[in-house]
Amino acid sequence: MSKPSNTADEILAAARTFIVAGGYNGFSYADISEVIGIRKASIHHHFPSKVDLVQTLLKRYLDDAVTGLGGLERNIPEPPELLRAYAGIWARCIEDSSMPFCVCALLASELPALPPEVGLEVRAYFQFLSKWLTGVIGRGAETGTLSISASPRVEAEAFMATVHGAMLSARAYGDVLTFGMILTPTLHKLIPGVD
Repeated sequence: MSKPSNTADEILAAARTFIVAGGYNGFSYADISEVIGIRKASIHHHFPSKVDLVQTLLKRYLDDAVTGLGGLERNIPEPPELLRAYAGIWARCIEDSSMPFCVCALLASELPALPPEVGLEVRAYFQFLSKWLTGVIGRGAETGTLSISASPRVEAEAFMATVHGAMLSARAYGDVLTFGMILTPTLHKLIPGVD
């Protein structure tokens, strides 16, 4: 598969910004056209429909997560540090507003109203993240570097829900520090001996 042109990249970036700001129905091709200064027909050339556009965006989002978390795991082999690093990535994204909310978490809240093709991509992201976190937490439990009170899968789902819930609360309160305040007790529960 060839890499999309710069115009396609600009369209995808604009779509991501609009989704984070207002969800799937919070933008149109006219909005993207206005922001990046191209005709709607040009957007349709790259992405014939909004479903095509958002599917492509979510596939790329998942690919980026696979690559990013794979790299993180190669550089930080210990499960406690991996969980801290993952949380730290989101804390920085929220703090500097580069990605104040997970696109898939936001779209998951709209799942019943999304086109089925988009829903499949949202679920694929959650399934990947759950599997990755389950592996990290399972390895940590086996080596005694993480303390769990349920199965690794349940702990992974709880951790993922806490991260996404902390994002939501930080957004609701308009306070970036809320994210860390909510996530810290979960990290302390999982990582023995952390103050």
